[in-house]
Amino acid sequence: MVMVFSYLKGATTVVLPSVLSEKRSSYNINVSLSDVQEPITSAPPEVRKIIERVLQAEKDKLYMRQPRHINDDILKIVKEEVQ
Repeated sequence: MVMVFSYLKGATTVVLPSVLSEKRSSYNINVSLSDVQEPITSAPPEVRKIIERVLQAEKDKLYMRQPRHINDDILKIVKEEVQ
């Protein structure tokens, strides 16, 4: 597989990718969404509340270019829920 890039003024660059991933991994190919969410749904209500709050805190940081202080936020959430 060869990738060719053309630039202004007629310059051309040829790139030979060193990593090709044409074949999918057979590891856990039959995983369903319920299998992934099972630890959350089977958790006790207190743990589920912590998980939901941590996920919300992470979602709130997604828009940031460099999210900061997420560890502090998670620690605060866990401390609040434990008390």
